[in-house]
Amino acid sequence: MNDQQLLRYSRHILLDEIGIEGQQRLLAGHALVIGAGGLGSPAALYLGTAGIGTLTLVDHDSVDLTNLQRQIAHSMARVGAPKAESAAQSVAAINPEVRLQPRVQRADAALLDELVAAADVVLDCSDNFKTRHAVNAACVAHRKPLVAGAAIRFDGQISVYDTRQTDAPCYACLFPPDAGFEDVACSTMGVFAPLVGLIGSLQAAEALKLLAGIGTSLAGRLQMVDARTMEWTEIRVRRSPDCAVCAPHRPQ
Repeated sequence: MNDQQLLRYSRHILLDEIGIEGQQRLLAGHALVIGAGGLGSPAALYLGTAGIGTLTLVDHDSVDLTNLQRQIAHSMARVGAPKAESAAQSVAAINPEVRLQPRVQRADAALLDELVAAADVVLDCSDNFKTRHAVNAACVAHRKPLVAGAAIRFDGQISVYDTRQTDAPCYACLFPPDAGFEDVACSTMGVFAPLVGLIGSLQAAEALKLLAGIGTSLAGRLQMVDARTMEWTEIRVRRSPDCAVCAPHRPQ
């Protein structure tokens, strides 16, 4: 690290758990964020400020006026612009050293196979089950840790799915693709603006911990919050031996 980096990241370096070595791991790390909306906005901004080396942002959508109630990476001046590019501009304005790779594309299986393979950690900030399952499948196939969050109305949840750990479940262990879960959209159900900031920030925290090699991740633990009362609930979850997604990739 040069002198400017030592100054910029000094508050991280002062933490015994991170220090210079941990910060260097962050500077060398590559995070892939799927979705540059409510969750992806705070996640991308905190990854950028913390000194992530490479940040890939994937979103096929454009900034809409209704997004600005909660999607803090965007602005009035960028209404109509691609969300991935808008979020990249916001990160660059705070930390121009981050290598930014905005991809204005839908996160389909082919794109995810390419991008997940190149990343060190993946953050699922999408808003539908189809994308979440596609992201999970790619992470399982490439043995990459997945930090997944969700938020609707006043309810949020977050967990880490890291199948490098023997007993840790993948996303499909908890939410099987054939279970018939229905998507609920912010456009019809609404969402409390600070809730996505809370969950997205926690996603960034879990990703940074994984990259720096510190603390204990949320693997095997699903945390849920009701923002009306700010009550948190945690349940322990284990992998399903019959999971159609991760079982074939587990060592026998």
